[in-house]
Formats: sequence, structure tokens, C-alpha cells
Amino acid sequence: MADLPYRERASRVAGAVVWRRRTRRTSPGRILPDGCMDLIWHDGGLLIAGPDREAFVGPVGVGGSYVGLRFPPGVGPAVFGVPATELVNQRVPLADVWSPAEVRRITDAAAAGDIAGALERVAGARLEAAGPDPVAARVVERIDAGRSVHEIAADLALSERQLHRRCLAAFGYGAKTLGRIRRMQRALAMPASVPAALVAATTGYADQAHLTREVRALAGVPFGRLSRQ
Repeated sequence: MADLPYRERASRVAGAVVWRRRTRRTSPGRILPDGCMDLIWHDGGLLIAGPDREAFVGPVGVGGSYVGLRFPPGVGPAVFGVPATELVNQRVPLADVWSPAEVRRITDAAAAGDIAGALERVAGARLEAAGPDPVAARVVERIDAGRSVHEIAADLALSERQLHRRCLAAFGYGAKTLGRIRRMQRALAMPASVPAALVAATTGYADQAHLTREVRALAGVPFGRLSRQ
């Protein structure tokens, strides 16, 4: 089995991404938090990758074939049927959350060859049956616009405590933590040729030192060690 690099494409499930990877390596890896949740097929098994508060460092490089469906922030709980808080920083078998019959239907369909299609069909059906909290997308939109927690709560006619509860269920953590994670992702999306000071100024950090502290806290390694496009 030859290694294949990580690849992704837009999913038929709105806002989601289908990704693939195949490797013979068994070395551990580092997955950075992004506010998302994934449904993953790995050599015939299914698991859920919950939302991470900080970098997940573990046996993510275990050899084999992977096909994943990554849901945008706030959508995963509607697919999996459990609040995001129950899956924070976890990788759990799908069978721990769904019935054996539901899991078997996916694995049987995936065995026919179209693994990504099987994941998309079941996720799409579950989203049609019970959509995500509509507040979640509005929270993400305002976070990305640089609004404070107080401003977001006021915009949505919620108390800050109510907003926090809705965010815990949708994202696994509060709006402030989600904002830190999304700001880091914006910083890492900047070209490697852009100086760190300019990255900080462009993506909403107070200064380069603030960028350095935040990335180390969330990623566990210095900003300079993380690859940028």
C-alpha cells in the first residue's frame, strides 16, 4: 500500500468537507483545533472525532486508509445526536453513540466501494431530520467579524449565560474559546512568506507576542513550527 497525501473536497452536505488519507506510517501526529467534528471511516471501522480545545496529539498516523467527513462548527451535534460537550477532546467509536444497526448500515454501504458517499448520505439524512441549532451559524458569523461575547449575546437577544449554554451544546466550548481557535486558523492560513508581526496585525491579535502565546497555548508548539500555505 503506497502512501497518499491528505486530500479534500467540498461535500454534498452543505458546508462539510470530505477528506482522504492513506499511510503505512504508525508515528503519532498533531491535529490542531478548528471547532469542527468529524465522522471518520478507518479500514472498516467508524469513529467520531470530537471538537478539540487544544492540539490532539495521538496515534492519528496509525497506518491504513482514512475517509472523513468534517462538519462545520455547530453542525456535528445534529448529525451525531449528542451535545458537543460530550465529545470534547475525544475520539470514540460511532457505535458508542449510535445503535449497532445504524452503524452496520453505513459499514455495509461503504463496503460496496463508495465510502464518502455512504458517509454523506447518512449525515445528510440526519441533518434533514434534525438540523443544527440555528444560533450556531450566527455565532460563528459574529465571531469571525470580531464581535465580543457581550455583543454577540446582545445581537442574538440572549443573556451571556444563555449564549454560553448554546455554545457548549453546539461547539463544545464557549464563544470566546471558539473565537481563539478560529483566529489561530486564520493566522495559519496566511502564506509562510508573511512575517509573523503582519500575520498578527492582519488576523486580530494585539501584537506578535500575543500571536505567539495564543498559538503555543492552542497548538502546543511555536507558531514558526507550524506549516502555512
